[in-house]
Amino acid sequence: MKIHVLNGPNLNLLGSREPDHYGDRTLAEIRAEMEGLAAELGVDLHFMQSNSEGDLIDAIQDAAEEGDGIIINPAAYTHYSIGIRDALAAVDVPALEVHLSNVHAREAFRADSVVAPVCLGGIWGLGPAGYTLALRALVDFLR
Repeated sequence: MKIHVLNGPNLNLLGSREPDHYGDRTLAEIRAEMEGLAAELGVDLHFMQSNSEGDLIDAIQDAAEEGDGIIINPAAYTHYSIGIRDALAAVDVPALEVHLSNVHAREAFRADSVVAPVCLGGIWGLGPAGYTLALRALVDFLR
């Protein structure tokens, strides 16, 4: 089983970017924790981050060809990327949406997700634990 973990814009700045909202853990630390869990679960993990919408769309399409599931934190693209939404809808691969912060407790525009309707579900507001919870949930769903 192969799970693709896709991260959107500015998540490369985790650890220093607005720690009150996103915490002080880096994306590399989150990746390492996920890779440890993936090894325990017997799952291959493909982890990527891009600030480019097109790169994320390509990664979603690649996941359809070589993967079994997607965990995606589209970051700011959550609220307006019809391209990412349509890519998720076009592939026959289940996806879970993850956000580090509680998008419903922040600015009103952050509560709107154009990708949520084409995902199995979502986890938000649990910090880095949301990623590992999503991995466990997606693996359970796929098995």
